[in-house]
Amino acid sequence: MYDQLETFQLRDHPLVHYYQDVRSWPPIWIQTGDGLGVKRLEGEVGVLKRVMCDKAMPNQCFLIIEHEGESWMGTLLIDDWEFCAQIAEILQSYVGHSIEEIGGIDLDFSL
Repeated sequence: MYDQLETFQLRDHPLVHYYQDVRSWPPIWIQTGDGLGVKRLEGEVGVLKRVMCDKAMPNQCFLIIEHEGESWMGTLLIDDWEFCAQIAEILQSYVGHSIEEIGGIDLDFSL
């Protein structure tokens, strides 16, 4: 199915999508709670602080990052719930790493 020489990083992996065609990496980062409305941030920014999953939503993984001294949350959406669980487990081991570095994780094993 995939060329043996082709490699897939998290940011490019063909299974990191939602509804077949919506790329979900990097997540859109959202911040609320300051009384001034919702703030939005995009891109591979910040440092991963926490990974949260809920069995009631098996195709979603919530990521908390810190960027410029502020906390942000993004949702990683993946159609394949088993693959989503694998990614969540991998991401747990990357807490404290930059989102840019995490985007470059080699996921060839998953194909």
